Amino acid sequence: MSAPARSLIPHRRRWDKQPTQQAAVLIASTGEPIPAAAVSRAVALSGGQPVAVVSLARIYGSALGLPNPGLLPTQQELADQRERVASALAALQRAGLEGWGQVAATRRPGKTIARAARARGVRQVILVAPSQPRWRRFVEGNLVREISRKLAPGTLVEAIIMIGPP
Repeated sequence: MSAPARSLIPHRRRWDKQPTQQAAVLIASTGEPIPAAAVSRAVALSGGQPVAVVSLARIYGSALGLPNPGLLPTQQELADQRERVASALAALQRAGLEGWGQVAATRRPGKTIARAARARGVRQVILVAPSQPRWRRFVEGNLVREISRKLAPGTLVEAIIMIGPP
């Protein structure tokens, strides 16, 4: 490829930096719709301070295999997550709170949520997760325990379990 043709290709940052706006509470969704109960709980816990919202788009497959674009979240899945974050932020604004939102694509939800919570300095994490059968919790592990283990000792993690279809 010649130099003039190469300069026409726009340079894109591969990974964005983690947002670091401080917040009192983090609402984290594993891809589920964020219910009004999670937003009202965050409003009650925040004490008038800002609230952060993180929604995850799941990447399937292992990190050791060959890259396969079919395992990445589609543009529609990412748009759905952005819409869910936007609706939660709108509900926070109606309650009179400032909030920030983020959509992250990840293979490891616990690690990503813990990293977002540490970067924002939150003292409370509200996790929105689907109900899981016992065998799936055994195979995948307890997400609340995983997040709690990766955060500072004073940070509390509570789960809001979604039962049934959204």
